Amino acid sequence: VEAINSDQYDLIITNFANCDMVGHTGIFEAVVKAVESVDTCLGEILPAAKARGYNILVTADHGNAEKMLDEEGRVFTAHSKNTVPFVVFLSNGEKHTLNDGILADIAPTILKIMRIPQPHEMTGKSLLQ
Repeated sequence: VEAINSDQYDLIITNFANCDMVGHTGIFEAVVKAVESVDTCLGEILPAAKARGYNILVTADHGNAEKMLDEEGRVFTAHSKNTVPFVVFLSNGEKHTLNDGILADIAPTILKIMRIPQPHEMTGKSLLQ
């Protein structure tokens, strides 16, 4: 929030590893606390970012905390292959439909939002329609 309020940055990227790291323990109660911690942090960051006119993207690179047991009921501590959310809030109020995509599509999406040309070497595609 301090970085947001400083008005020094065009782009701020934050990684909350809580759910991923604690998800590997397989301890349900710990995972719940990790998710609640991220929720609390987002509850502070998102209003500050909106107030300063930032575009906001929230996603994950893989699942983990949402799957605590495997098909046989054993503790599951690996990354899951479940679809992860991708939420976009644009400060200018534009609404877009989002394409399905892969992790490599996140950077091109950010570049499109920031109106920066995508390098030819970057093979992903923007998720914004």
